Amino acid sequence: MTFARVQYQRLRRLIDEFAKFAVVGGAGVLITNGACDLLRRVARKGTLAAVAATILVTATGCLTPLRSQPPLAPAAVPASPLVGVYEPGSPGSWSNVAGFTTATGVRPRVVVYYSAWKSSFAGSFARTAWDHGAYVLVQLEPKDVTLASIAAGDSDGYLRSFAGDVIAFGHPVIVSFGHEMNGTWYSWGQGHASPADFVAAWRHVVGVFQDEGAANVTWLWTVSSIAGASGSLSQWWPGTDWVTWAGVSGYYYRASDSFGSVFGSTIAAVRTLTTAPLLIAETAVGTIPDRESEIDALFAQVSRLRLAGVVWFDEAQHAGIYHQDWRLEHDRAALAAFTAAVAAHLQAPPPGG
Repeated sequence: MTFARVQYQRLRRLIDEFAKFAVVGGAGVLITNGACDLLRRVARKGTLAAVAATILVTATGCLTPLRSQPPLAPAAVPASPLVGVYEPGSPGSWSNVAGFTTATGVRPRVVVYYSAWKSSFAGSFARTAWDHGAYVLVQLEPKDVTLASIAAGDSDGYLRSFAGDVIAFGHPVIVSFGHEMNGTWYSWGQGHASPADFVAAWRHVVGVFQDEGAANVTWLWTVSSIAGASGSLSQWWPGTDWVTWAGVSGYYYRASDSFGSVFGSTIAAVRTLTTAPLLIAETAVGTIPDRESEIDALFAQVSRLRLAGVVWFDEAQHAGIYHQDWRLEHDRAALAAFTAAVAAHLQAPPPGG
């Protein structure tokens, strides 16, 4: 389905919904509060439906409430790369993020949590993150549900509720749906779901949020490094109109790993699809002999390539080479290298600051 066709269908839905709220009287159409709410919500979207809604807002006397509401906006493109972190226990507690900040001396600008399907938006955690100068990045994981059913609208009630909570939060939120889909380890990924179903589900999820007026969402399309996953990324690409930022996940497992071997070819492949801001959405350097020098090189390359930022996966997994102890707090030399690398290569003001 083309983008124009989708926008046309949304405009028709707007007209149908508006008709439910409008009451025909002797003097014409009387506008109820419900109609005004609908129009104000849709008018923030930047779509064809939004143009029609803006005209109706002006014509029906809903304009004054619209002006009184602060506009919703996605995350700004950073002037310099952001430092992010995932800490176990998120979003239930901020304590591990606070511990990371204390240990490293680095205040993260992006804080990640992984959200199971049907779980509500963690608004309290997001507010805490914002108060500490960080965007929240939600990794929305479609577990125990099929991509085809999402595309068919079976989860729309849940998605509308989630979008409503994001709108109520009122600040930018980064959302990644079905990350690392080109890998084989998730039910929505390579070998378990078709790229066509993934693209259809992605577009549907984005469309539901747009219909609800969640203009403060930055849509992060995140692939796994092709060093350990499928290199055919174009089949998973939803299209420029459906993605705000791109992301790559990758880890340094062995002494032979470097920024070039982990990320180089993947970044090049992503750049054939989009020029959108690119975030290293999940990474860490394992307990390899040259850990400190690779940490410095990681941040140096992120700065050199002018990427949107890098998120450190700060968890001790202790389950083999692919699930190592990634935590910095357990390695004094690596901790010092991380702090020094951030100071040397990445400096950025907090969101909204």
